[in-house]
Amino acid sequence: MNYDDIKKLIDDMGNSKIDELKIEFPDGIKISMKKDKTPVAPIVPAETVQHISVPEKKEIVQEEYKIVKSPMVGTFYSKSSPNAKPYAEVGQKVKKGDILCIVEAMKLMNEIESEYDGEIVEICVNDGEMVDYGKPLFKIR
Repeated sequence: MNYDDIKKLIDDMGNSKIDELKIEFPDGIKISMKKDKTPVAPIVPAETVQHISVPEKKEIVQEEYKIVKSPMVGTFYSKSSPNAKPYAEVGQKVKKGDILCIVEAMKLMNEIESEYDGEIVEICVNDGEMVDYGKPLFKIR
């Protein structure tokens, strides 16, 4: 079950008569949802709202990053073994073809190589975290 499935389940629950839902998967994952029955505050008509000054928007500089995405669903590992040095770290210079991490899928360890030359700016997932196909793993500048 991915994020979109869970979001749809939550949306569907909001429109149903169900007040509470609990799901337990064989792999140990548990999902529990309960409707919030607190009353919603009434909406104030626009005429009664006082003018609030909003500070100026600061210009946000967006940098160009190249994103290395997961080519499969699996478990992300930053190093080859628990005591080994990570393949890649923030600030490290990498070249196309350098191994960045491992994604374990169906007991197979798949080495993920850099598709770009550059510097690793961010590692987007934690060691041991499940990743979906297309999930960003690294940002490279």
